[in-house]
Amino acid sequence: MTAPGSHDRTRVAEDAVEQRLFSIAATIAHGFTHISGDITKLLLTEIPELRGDELVERLLRASVEENVAAMLHLLEFRDSLDIATPNAAADYARRLAQRGVSVIALVRAYRVGHARFLKMCLRDFADPEENPALTQDITDRVLDLSFGYIDRVSEQVVAAYQQERDRWLLTQTAVRTSRVKKLLAQEDVAIDTTESALGYRLRQNHLAMIGWVPEPTSGGEGLVRLDRLGQALAADLGCTGRPLFVPYDESIAWLWLPFDGRAEVDLDKLSAIVEATDPSARVGVGELERGLEGFRASHQQALGAHNVATAAQPPHRVPLAERVGPIALMCGDPLAARVWVQKVLGPLADDEKNHRVLRETLRIFLEHGGSYAAAADALNLHRNTVQYRLHKAGELLPTPISNRRSDIELALRACHELGAVLLRDSQ
Repeated sequence: MTAPGSHDRTRVAEDAVEQRLFSIAATIAHGFTHISGDITKLLLTEIPELRGDELVERLLRASVEENVAAMLHLLEFRDSLDIATPNAAADYARRLAQRGVSVIALVRAYRVGHARFLKMCLRDFADPEENPALTQDITDRVLDLSFGYIDRVSEQVVAAYQQERDRWLLTQTAVRTSRVKKLLAQEDVAIDTTESALGYRLRQNHLAMIGWVPEPTSGGEGLVRLDRLGQALAADLGCTGRPLFVPYDESIAWLWLPFDGRAEVDLDKLSAIVEATDPSARVGVGELERGLEGFRASHQQALGAHNVATAAQPPHRVPLAERVGPIALMCGDPLAARVWVQKVLGPLADDEKNHRVLRETLRIFLEHGGSYAAAADALNLHRNTVQYRLHKAGELLPTPISNRRSDIELALRACHELGAVLLRDSQ
């Protein structure tokens, strides 16, 4: 027999729990952008496999935001947990499948993100003066709702991942990609068989490229555009055959342009070709190399140029490895590069408009062999203006140019290619 008034007390307690859950959700929702960014940053730090280019990390951020929004909705309204996976979460899972990122990393992302979300929820209602029983009820409800959500959604995104992975691996393109990856990994391969399967000769001169479309695309549109761009580049540069086109994911492709025995290619035409064919596309370009080893080397150079382009602020459209090679090495550890550049250039590395003019003048001067006349011609300035700017730049450097000329020249090149990412924030 139920004690008199017990039902009412239960209803009051339930109302109190629901009110606190609503309050917790409202508090987190108020800082939604910051919280989503915090979880995204944590995932990229804790799970290196999730780090990628700008597009992939943008998809991760969208997935985190939609998952956080869905869990907040559960806390506020306690809707049925039989819900569909957020679209952005499914899109991100499919992109990871295309990139070959392990499903373990995807599952771990949900565990790590869930732990951070719970920490924020539980922190927001911690009150030493609150009824312990009520606190326990709230904790139990948050755990039940959030674990139930994560269990269902993680199962669904794993299914989306596996379906996309199976589809990707079954296509002819994936077979070609697999063969190319074996070549790049320096595995033992039968050259004749591989050339026949790829429809591309390895024993010739190659120019490798990394092409990508920075804006989101769907339905294979990005790859169609990059394939068309590759054909245009091959035609306008006078290639001896069809380029080898290997999709990396929906918006990035690896290309090799065949040049038979040609020893020179006019790379200055590239920007105009890209502008005329697909103005929003970007291409990182390696150097002309020969044979199987050259196939690999040119690709690595193109990857370096791609890394410079994506790290730069603002990004480059058509970076050439022959011009940014040393800078590409800095992209492997941008924090260390930033510290080194600021050490070498001192106050000249400040992110200020006047300093940018001084850096560019000094860079041109050093690249022209320290000739005032040549630098003035290159900059279309009067010689006296060049001398004045160089004097001001010298005042900002921590050491005379003659003491560390090579270091200063490299640091200036790095600032020119990568921009604000290396500079000291202006105060």
